[in-house]
Order: sequence, then structure tokens, then C-alpha cells
Amino acid sequence: MNSIGAVIVTHNSEQEIGPCLDALKGLVSEIVVVDNASGDGTAAQARLRPGVELLANAANLGFAAAVNQGVRALTSPLVLLLNPDTVVISGLHLLRDACLASGVGAASGRLVNPGGMPQSGFTLRRFPTPAALAFEALGINRVWPSNPVNRRYRCLDVDLELPGEAEQPAGAFLMFRKEAWAAVGGFDEDFWPVWFEDVDFLKRLRAAGFRVLYCPGAVARHQGAHSVGRMPEGWRIVCWYGNFLRYVQKHFSSAGRIAAGSAVSAGALGRMAAAALAGRRDGIRAYGKVFVFACLWLVSRRYREAGLVSEVVRQHSSQTAGRDLVQAHGTK
Repeated sequence: MNSIGAVIVTHNSEQEIGPCLDALKGLVSEIVVVDNASGDGTAAQARLRPGVELLANAANLGFAAAVNQGVRALTSPLVLLLNPDTVVISGLHLLRDACLASGVGAASGRLVNPGGMPQSGFTLRRFPTPAALAFEALGINRVWPSNPVNRRYRCLDVDLELPGEAEQPAGAFLMFRKEAWAAVGGFDEDFWPVWFEDVDFLKRLRAAGFRVLYCPGAVARHQGAHSVGRMPEGWRIVCWYGNFLRYVQKHFSSAGRIAAGSAVSAGALGRMAAAALAGRRDGIRAYGKVFVFACLWLVSRRYREAGLVSEVVRQHSSQTAGRDLVQAHGTK
């Protein structure tokens, strides 16, 4: 498939990257691995595979910046974005054909877990609404996952066996046209290190008039959270909510921002209390930062423009922040 180039962003993905790369043999014409300063043998695994171009970053640039870096290195008109813990099983030609159709900017396939079961709730989602993100922030979706708002948001009402148009397919297994990527300015690198950058990219594709298709005949096995699961709890919390609020700031009306921001502050306060009861000091500190920032974010344009992650780094730019930033991850 000479029209397809693959981009894979890694960070400490030594155990996952080999099977991912091996499954692409003969399926794509180019493979670029962008490594965000791994401390293990990820780069060595990539170098073992002939034809794989490795871009080894000395620092963690974040997932979005690394994706843009990889796409720029490709000459192919179609880009297959894969997580390193994703193994293509079948049907890649279906994504290619879909992307070549008139007006289509991106296409995705069906993700299954290591046991072969469909990853319902993750493979496809609709764009988040203020209600959906408020339910996330307040923990309602966790205690009542079958609620109508969550069912709609996570496409739990969709038959994953049927093809069709999609809003927010998972970025773990996503093909897009390079010209469409360029038309919307690529991935927004201010989403750092991960989360919501793929949602934002697809939202901007749709706003620019491109269609996004779902092709269930294209299948990939996906482990999930291999890298973010190793992040220190405090930074995982701060980064997720920081990118949550960045997405809200970019795409919601003022009323939507108030609803989502208020839910973040209320939810963070409740989670801080739960962390205190459980004796989780990192959780207490992190949710405390999220609570304070969300309150300031609601009333101050400066905080809305600054972003939670950058504000925390600014306030704690000493030794501790530097150590945490080295540990933070730039893949999913």
C-alpha cells in the first residue's frame, strides 16, 4: 500500500513497539517512530526493524507535537496513526479506500482488546458536550455508566459491526489524509502531554467540512493505557484536567464553559476529600491544584488562556516540577 505512511509515538514502549511494527510489514510504505525520550529499549527495538525511520527526541515533546513531527517526515498522502500498543489485524485497505473517497478527511476501524472483544465505549465516541464532560468531572459516569448522557457520548447505542460516519473515533487507530491534517493546522501542540488532542483534531476536521468514516472491517488489537498508566498519579490528574479545560475553552460557549468548569471544581473538591480519606497524598495535592485552578479559570481570562499544566509548572518550576515533568509521558 504505497499511499500509506504510519506514525507511531512512543515513550517507554519497549514491550509493545515490536509487535506493532511487525504487523505493519508489507501493509505500509513508510513507518516513522517518534520516540519521546524513552528511558528503556524502545529506540533499540525500532532500529532492529528494517525500513523504520526513528526520530529520537531528547525531551518529551508531548503526543501532539510528536505526531506533527512524524507526519511532516512522511511523503505518503495518507497517514496511519497508531499507538505502540496497537496491532493491526486486518482491513487496512478499507481505511485507505475510505480516506480516498470525496470529502473524507479521516477513517478509523474497530478496536478489540487482547481477548478479542470489541472495545465498546472507546472505539467510537461522539464529540463531548458540556453535559457529557460535566458528568465525567462529577464522577456520574463512573457510578452510573448506563446513564443516557454517557450512553450517547460513548456511543453505547451504536452497533460497532455497522459502518458509517463517525464523530470521534479513537486516535489509537486512525488514518487521515495529509492534506486534511495540513488544512486544519495539524494537531494542537498545547494539549500536553496527552489527552483530548485527537478529539480536538477531529472536531476541527469536521468543522472544516471533512467527513470522518468508521470501517468495522478494519480491525486492530489494542492493549490500552500502556504509557499513561505509568504516570505519577499527581501529574496524570493535572494533565487530564488541564487538557479537559483546554478543550472546553476552545470549543464550548460561555454557558458551556461555566457548566463544565463548575463541574470540574465541584468534582475535584469531592475527589480531594476521597483522596484524604484514602490517605493518598498525591491525589490530595493534585485535586487541590485542579480545584483552585478551575475556580480561577471560571473568573479569570488569564487563567483560561494559561492552561492548568503550564500554570502548575510555573508555580512549581523548581526541582519538584522538573522531576515530575521528566516522568510525565508523551504517548497513550
